[in-house]
Amino acid sequence: MPNDRDGDRDVDAAIADVAPDATLGDLLRRAAGRWPDHDALIWGGRDAEARRRWSYRELLATAEGVAGALLDRVDPGERVALWAPNRPEWVHLQLGAALAGVVLVPLNPAFRPAEAADVLRRAAVAGVVYEPRSRGNDIERTVAIVAPELASVRFATSLDALVAEARGHARAARDLPAVTAGDTAQIQYTSGTTGSAKGVVLHHRGMTASVRLAVAAMQIGPAPVWLNVMPMFHIGGCGLSTIGPIALGGAQVLAERFDPALVLDLVEQEQVTFLGGVPTMLLALLVDPSFARRDLSSLRVVLSGGAHVAPQLVRHIEEALGVHFIVAYGQTETEGHAIQTRPGDSDDDKATTLGRPLPGVEVRISDPVTLAPAPANGTGEIWVRSRCNMERYFEDPAATAAAFGPGGWLRTGDLGSMDGRGRVRFAGRLKELINRGGENIHPPEIEAVLGAHDAVAEVAVVGVPDPHWGEQVGAVIRLRPGAQATGDELAAYVAERLSPHKIPRRWRFVEELPHTASGKVQKFHLREGWDPVPPDGKLVG
Repeated sequence: MPNDRDGDRDVDAAIADVAPDATLGDLLRRAAGRWPDHDALIWGGRDAEARRRWSYRELLATAEGVAGALLDRVDPGERVALWAPNRPEWVHLQLGAALAGVVLVPLNPAFRPAEAADVLRRAAVAGVVYEPRSRGNDIERTVAIVAPELASVRFATSLDALVAEARGHARAARDLPAVTAGDTAQIQYTSGTTGSAKGVVLHHRGMTASVRLAVAAMQIGPAPVWLNVMPMFHIGGCGLSTIGPIALGGAQVLAERFDPALVLDLVEQEQVTFLGGVPTMLLALLVDPSFARRDLSSLRVVLSGGAHVAPQLVRHIEEALGVHFIVAYGQTETEGHAIQTRPGDSDDDKATTLGRPLPGVEVRISDPVTLAPAPANGTGEIWVRSRCNMERYFEDPAATAAAFGPGGWLRTGDLGSMDGRGRVRFAGRLKELINRGGENIHPPEIEAVLGAHDAVAEVAVVGVPDPHWGEQVGAVIRLRPGAQATGDELAAYVAERLSPHKIPRRWRFVEELPHTASGKVQKFHLREGWDPVPPDGKLVG
């Protein structure tokens, strides 16, 4: 195991002068001043010789050029959508927007036209920067169709074109606007297109302060090599996994997507010290055929969040890799981690709890009906109060009011308990969100699509326990009299309209659905009694 005391002292020294009210631009300029020639960003492809690298000096210069190119098109405070998969240029645009005071609105590259149009319209973006294609999704074509229909959109350009323009941009740092910690850095939309999607307004203070608190508790060591395989449109990818290395003067090794063999290559070849991923990813590494012969000795810390982490996974990772395993809890609304285990925690605490609140973060367990505090070890809704919390949902005062309880507490919608030592245990979701491998999926969006099918009379979508993904999307269908349809047929229908991760993989056809006296479907009944996943892994049908 790494030396706890040395790691803690090194991290404290590395972040000692990070101001509590730092902006993303402040962190980048600080890193470029202190570690100008250190690797800051590495594009992690399979060919080690062809990997692209940027020092902190180069990364700052590139981000300043992007800031200038953006300010030629929009004013500070306006919103620009970024619709692209993981690429180094994603980081360039994120940091350039931060320096320019422009608000970034990330889009999932798997979005279909209706999903993208909904977010672009809700956010009232002034421009769209995009990757032409992503895993078969023709983004450029969708932009060409959707953008002219939105009155707010003044420009649309490819990511490559904008970054190429930025290379010749000579806008000096002194010409960039003043950005404050309270300014909005991003608006991240949490789900789909049926009215449930909410734009989480993330400010610079929350994004930088939450990272500062998290890395101080990890004892990761100075100048870490940080492998980022998380989607950049998530808070995990563009938050901790991007800002964390900058705060510590480390290198971010960015991969386009998670691939077990590539991840193992990058850990070996780039001497990666920090790896984060949802449990699904970590399980895939452990069962990769090449795992046993890999030299992974550089790893110090492995982190997982986004889904409940099985105790056996925690123990297996620590034993197999000789690392500290960190379990973290947070959500987009908390702008990162709120609760986290520490390297010095007992094996039992690391395996069965989410850890303790981070310094400066208050956590309370409340009765979701009476709103009164729950007793010690009593189960209730997890509430969080912190200067890192989101300030609001964009243009949605009703949802904002519902999200905050008395005293400014953020109601997470998750259930948990807290013992007398301040350790928090996760107990499920008060909300209906399905968490499939770290992806939050909102059932009403899928229900609306399936409900429009001619053969479907009634539908309910629920989270079904799954040994690989944590939860899988399950659909319970009542067909119209005389109609016929199979799970495969309905899955194909959904695939034409929604992102792949939202397609139900488990299907159940029933004569009727259970209802309350007021006509609402009793979903808790529908989560019971599903057959185990077949040995061949076939989940559709």
